Amino acid sequence: METSPIPVVTVQTAPFEDQRPGTNGLRRKTAVFEGKKNYLQNYIQSVLSSIDLRDRQGCTMVVGSDGRYFSRAAIEVIVQMAAANGIGRLVIGHNGLLSTPAVSCIIRKIKAIGGIILTASHNPGGPGGDFGIKFNVANGGPSPDTVMERIYQVSRTLEEYAICPDLRIDLSRLGRQEFDLENKFKPFRVEIVDSVEVYLQLLRNIFDFNAIKSLLTGPDQLKIHIDAMNGVMGPYVRRILCDELGAPANSAVNCVPLEDFGGRPPEPNLTYAVSLVDAMKGGDFGFGAAFDADGDRYMILGENGFFVNPADSVAIMAANLSTIPYFRQHGVKGFARSMATSTALDRYNFVDFLSPPGSDHIREKDGLWSVLMWLSIMAARKQGVDQIVREHWAKFGRNYFCRFDYEGLDPRAAFYLMRDLEAVISDKAFTSQKFAVGDHIYSVEKADNFEYIDPVDGTVARNQGLRIIFTDASRLVFRMSGSGGGMGATIRIYAETFERDPERHSRETQVVLGPLIAIALKISNIHERTGRRGPNIIT
Repeated sequence: METSPIPVVTVQTAPFEDQRPGTNGLRRKTAVFEGKKNYLQNYIQSVLSSIDLRDRQGCTMVVGSDGRYFSRAAIEVIVQMAAANGIGRLVIGHNGLLSTPAVSCIIRKIKAIGGIILTASHNPGGPGGDFGIKFNVANGGPSPDTVMERIYQVSRTLEEYAICPDLRIDLSRLGRQEFDLENKFKPFRVEIVDSVEVYLQLLRNIFDFNAIKSLLTGPDQLKIHIDAMNGVMGPYVRRILCDELGAPANSAVNCVPLEDFGGRPPEPNLTYAVSLVDAMKGGDFGFGAAFDADGDRYMILGENGFFVNPADSVAIMAANLSTIPYFRQHGVKGFARSMATSTALDRYNFVDFLSPPGSDHIREKDGLWSVLMWLSIMAARKQGVDQIVREHWAKFGRNYFCRFDYEGLDPRAAFYLMRDLEAVISDKAFTSQKFAVGDHIYSVEKADNFEYIDPVDGTVARNQGLRIIFTDASRLVFRMSGSGGGMGATIRIYAETFERDPERHSRETQVVLGPLIAIALKISNIHERTGRRGPNIIT
C-alpha cells in the first residue's frame, strides 16, 4: 500500500530579540528551548535560512549531540525542518550522539555544507541545566562572525518557519531512511551512522596504534584511568582506547552518556573531575584524562595526580610531533592557539596563528586526539607524564598560567565592567603605567581589545578580549564569555608569566601569579562591582 507524501507546513511565528549566537553558538537554559513556544524552531529556521537557497537545495548536513536532556526532541524538530527547507540528506550519529570533533571530521569527509551540534559544552545538563545549538560550516569549524551575524539578522525579522510535523525517524536504527515529501521531486534521506567509526578511521591514519597498544598491553603496561564524565565521549573511549588499543575495560569510567551527566557539570578540571583526581593521587595509575560533554576539552594527569596545565599540554604536543607518523610524513604547517591561551606555544620556530586551536585533521579542538598524542609521546620517549613536562620546562622554560572564572554574573554589570575596563586600558597614559606589588614592578608595554584577521579570507573577529602585556612578557587577559547559558554572564581573567630559571620551575602557580592577579583585581574592581568575594573556578 502506497503511503501519501509527507506534507510541508508553514507556521506563522514572531521573532525573538535574544537569538544572537556567540562563539559557541546559542546557549540558554534548557527550559527556554523546551518551554518557550517556537524558540527552538525560530533559531533552526534562522540557521537554515542563513544558507543561500541555491546551496541549501539538495545539500548534505550533519547532526549530532552530546546526549544532554532535550537533544532527542530537538533532533526530531531539526530533521522535520531540514526536510521542509530543501536539505537533501542528513547524516546523524547513532542515538543522536556525535562528539564535536567527530562532527567536524564527518563534515569534511563527506563534503557536507555544515553541521548542527546540540551541546552546551561543559555546562550542566538535565531539565534545570543548559542547552545549546552550534552551527559548524563546510570546513568543519565553528561559524565565523559573518555567518553568526547572518543567522542573527534572519532571526530578528523571522515571520514563519517551514516544517514537516508528520515526519518521524528512528535514531536507534543504523542505516538509511527515506521519505517522500509533498512538492519535492527527490526523497529526503536520513542516514543514521555509527558515532565512532569515521572518526576512528581518521585517527588510525594519524597515529601509530601498534605503538600505543604496546604501551597499554605490553610487559611494562601503562595503567590508565579515563573519565568520560557521562558525556558523549563514553562510546569513543570504550571503542578506541579499550577495544582498539587494548586498555582494560575498567580503565574507563562514567562511559554511559546521561542526560544530566550524572548530576555534575561535565567540566574536566580539578574542581569537577575530583573522582579522577583522587584515583590518580592513589599512585596506581600512570596516566589519567577526563573529557567535557562534547569531547573538545580535556584534562591530563600524571602519576600521583601530577596536573598538566592545558597550556603546557599543547606546547609539549607541539614539541613532540615527530613521534606521530602523520606529521613525520606531512610535516607541520604551523600551530594555532586562541589569543587567551598561554604563549608557551610561541617558543617554537614555526608559523604561529592566534586563532581557534586544533590540528589540520579537523577544525575543532579535540580531546581524544590530545590523549592519543600524549600516549604516543610516552610510548616513544618511555617516560612518565611528570618527567616529560619537567624536561620540557628545562629546555624551553616554564609558562606559569591560570584562569579565574566568575560565572553567573548579572549581564549588565558584566557588560559595563568590561566597557569601563576597556576605556581604562585604551587611555594613552595607561601604556606608561607601572604597578608595584610587593617586590614586583610591572610596566605596561601594550594594551588593546584583541581582534583577529583571518589570513585566508580576511574576515575580522573583533572584541576577542582585553589584553595587557607587560615589558617582561607577563600578561593579563579579560574575556566576557557567552558560555554561561541562561545563568548570566561569565568573565574570565587569564594571568601568565614566563620563568626561564629551572630552579624556579616547581613553585606553586598561584604564588607566582599572585602579583598579576592582584593587579587584575585592582584595575577591574571585579569584586566590588559584582559583589563577589572570589572566582567560581580557578584552573
